[in-house]
Amino acid sequence: VQLQASGGGLVQAGGSLRLSCAVSETRSNYHIGWFRQAPGKEREFVAAISWSGDYTYYADSVKGRFTISRDNAKNTVFLQMNSLKPEDTAVYYCAATTGWGSHNVADFRFWGQGTLVTVSS
Repeated sequence: VQLQASGGGLVQAGGSLRLSCAVSETRSNYHIGWFRQAPGKEREFVAAISWSGDYTYYADSVKGRFTISRDNAKNTVFLQMNSLKPEDTAVYYCAATTGWGSHNVADFRFWGQGTLVTVSS
């Protein structure tokens, strides 16, 4: 499966952005996750959604501010980011896995190229 993330940009603190992840196929029941990597830091989990879209889970740092959703008819997963903070600045990646419930980078087999989100204070 191939993934392509888009929608990043520059936004002021408190603002919103919506990221999109185009997925080449949905028939293989891949769960999709969003991760982010800030300069000098390790890549970290942000949110994930089941292949059906019925189940989601989030990192504590974004819970209540970010919402993950998917439209399988359009083969797209979204990450709506509200109340953005400067510490949300990072390159955001979407990734696919067949296993449910992991926060680990190593458990996601397929990765998109990343999109940069910059939040100014």
